[in-house]
Amino acid sequence: MQPDLLGLEFSKGELRRLTGVAPDNIFRASIFQNSKKRLKFLSNEILIWFTISTIVIGLSYTFILLFNIGSPNKSAIALLILVPSVVAVGRWLWRKKNCPKRLKNLLDDIDKYHVVIERIDRNDLLEAGIAELNLNNRSLLIEALQLTREDLVKALKAERRLRNNNSSIAPELFNNHLQALTAIQASNQASEYGQILNEVLQINISIQQEMRRLQGKRSNKK
Repeated sequence: MQPDLLGLEFSKGELRRLTGVAPDNIFRASIFQNSKKRLKFLSNEILIWFTISTIVIGLSYTFILLFNIGSPNKSAIALLILVPSVVAVGRWLWRKKNCPKRLKNLLDDIDKYHVVIERIDRNDLLEAGIAELNLNNRSLLIEALQLTREDLVKALKAERRLRNNNSSIAPELFNNHLQALTAIQASNQASEYGQILNEVLQINISIQQEMRRLQGKRSNKK
């Protein structure tokens, strides 16, 4: 991959810093479309659920039932049924609070953004792609990706601040590059190149839709 493309990707560490949560731990439909991500997500959830349930059952049995009930067998069985259920519901409520729809939508946009980068990388490796995406076209496409990346970062920052009940959001976070991207896309309609630019534009339109929803949510908090 060319250095300019590597610099455009979001690493897992950067996404965690921007969102405050590990991106792989956020339940999204796209996770179940990838077998590796699906297995990792489910394995992690089962491990957390089992660990928490075991600790709570062990502590409850040792410090409460064992000392207060002569024959705690029935209560122990009730614990084995009740605690895992409560833990499962608790995990679901925690995920609902920490993984809101806006964040999931933005992460889906980042997935699409990365797909575009991978597509450009494949074109870089093909002679046909190199002929199609000449240096001038490619530089404009990289510029469009850079603008989209900036808007993604702003959207993630705004979403995190609102998620943390902070209604004080810098106005510049809601500025975007949609007009600039539209101008680039409108002036360049050449086959493969134009299609990729259109994909970038659609991603940015999706970002701006989420930003407008965030603005509405911010207004409601005032």
